[in-house]
Amino acid sequence: MAEGANAVEAALAGGTVHELFVTERAAAQHAGLLDAAREAGVAVSPITDRAADGLSETVTPQGIVAVCALLDRPLEEAVTPAAKLVVMLVDVADPGNAGTVIRVADAAGADAVVLAGDTVDPHNGKCVRAAAGSLFHLPIARVRDVAAALAACSAAGLRTFAAHGYAEAELDRVDLAVSTAWVFGNEAHGLPPDVLDRTDLAVRIPLYGRAESLNLATAAAVCVYTSAMAARR
Repeated sequence: MAEGANAVEAALAGGTVHELFVTERAAAQHAGLLDAAREAGVAVSPITDRAADGLSETVTPQGIVAVCALLDRPLEEAVTPAAKLVVMLVDVADPGNAGTVIRVADAAGADAVVLAGDTVDPHNGKCVRAAAGSLFHLPIARVRDVAAALAACSAAGLRTFAAHGYAEAELDRVDLAVSTAWVFGNEAHGLPPDVLDRTDLAVRIPLYGRAESLNLATAAAVCVYTSAMAARR
């Protein structure tokens, strides 16, 4: 379920929408979206405000909800030798964090996002909302076997960097102008030792102030954008 005009617009552009539900108020506000849906052969069904409340997981529903196809792709389709920047989440539990990182990856021009291990389902409503349409912009792969996901990145020619708060290597001293897969771990526990051992290099973000750490989404934004900017320089 993609809720809200931004997510629905991205889903329509990606050709993944099966049906669109819209209230009278939302239909008047987003007439262009409805026209695009009908032109694409998508069924548009009017619903009441009460029905919209039932479909929505938000406090103030926008009144427009799309039922979409599942988005995850096989690992070999998402991570290819053409990839220059891939983001991998390992055992990330919070859907808001996962969705925000997907949005960051999209904004930074990443080629794919891999959700490995016990990472939350990207189709979770909170994840879809946090991704703000980016879920429909780049390939998303889900794989239970973390070792297989890392091996696929290496086989595609990507250097695997693990974000780790206790690493010796600091972000501003690492050559990031290479094809890279960034690996981020669980919000509370980080990456397990066996995963760290399988990556090419563990990297930490230097903290210049008194904060003990950065949260997952912020750390991902710093690391992924640092790689993206280094590649473009």
